[in-house]
Amino acid sequence: MHNKFIDLILKNRSYRGFDKTYKVSIEECINMINCARFSASSSNIQPLKFYIATDEIEVAEIQKLTRWAGSLSNLTLPKLNEEPTAFIVVCHDITISNNVDRFLIDVGIVSQSILLSSADQGLGGCMIRSFEKQKLIELLKFNENLIPQLVIALGKPIETIKLVDKEENKDTTYYRDDNGIHYVPKRTLNELIIEH
Repeated sequence: MHNKFIDLILKNRSYRGFDKTYKVSIEECINMINCARFSASSSNIQPLKFYIATDEIEVAEIQKLTRWAGSLSNLTLPKLNEEPTAFIVVCHDITISNNVDRFLIDVGIVSQSILLSSADQGLGGCMIRSFEKQKLIELLKFNENLIPQLVIALGKPIETIKLVDKEENKDTTYYRDDNGIHYVPKRTLNELIIEH
């Protein structure tokens, strides 16, 4: 059974190739952050803040500090001229709470909200945890109170991503075929549900 919410979840993939001619706007990013703003927060403390990068030069500099698709070590992704056209950097403000680890769950919650909003706007993105934190702080001239926790790449996706059921005795590592189609094995529903 399909409904609009499941369709949105299925559209929200980890994209690693984008149409460089489509420039994500600041307004589109603000819409995404507004969705994050209304999302749940541990004890409703809301210590996360967001940096928007849409300037072409700044986006290119942030891109240099990120590492993508560790399971596809034979590829350099995104490919040349398929890079994202915007980033949102999710930061923890230690003046609101100095317990950074406690709010890692918030990072996941707001980032999913941002990417669902992105998909709803016909865009897509990728959560990136592998980045050069100190260099990013220096590049963006963050004050000492802001700790980057996640980098979200954004753009107009050009990749084909297919979800497939994980085969028995195989792992969940994503892979690509010779045509560049990206496959993401998912555990079956039966495998996930704990029986009584």
